Amino acid sequence: MSVPSSPTRAPARPGPYVASGVLILLGIVVPLLVPTYAHAAPALFGIPFFYWYQMLWVFGDAIILWICYRLISAEDRRRRDAARAEVGADGAGATEVTR
Repeated sequence: MSVPSSPTRAPARPGPYVASGVLILLGIVVPLLVPTYAHAAPALFGIPFFYWYQMLWVFGDAIILWICYRLISAEDRRRRDAARAEVGADGAGATEVTR
């Protein structure tokens, strides 16, 4: 089995992970606050507020998850690029150690 001698990712920055966690938490907690939307008015095309507000959160959560995916993907790309740049700067290349 061979083990790479250099890391495949650089250290992570906590910002994108914290922002993603807060966004996901928002998408979970706000729809659980039922007393804030447990009424019929205003109706939208005859649909009570209670129902269309919940459906709005389905689409809102999809957008939130897409934003989180983009944040985490960008951070992972940055970490991989930083690790490659570090290996290139050392001149070590992609050397592998065999056990």
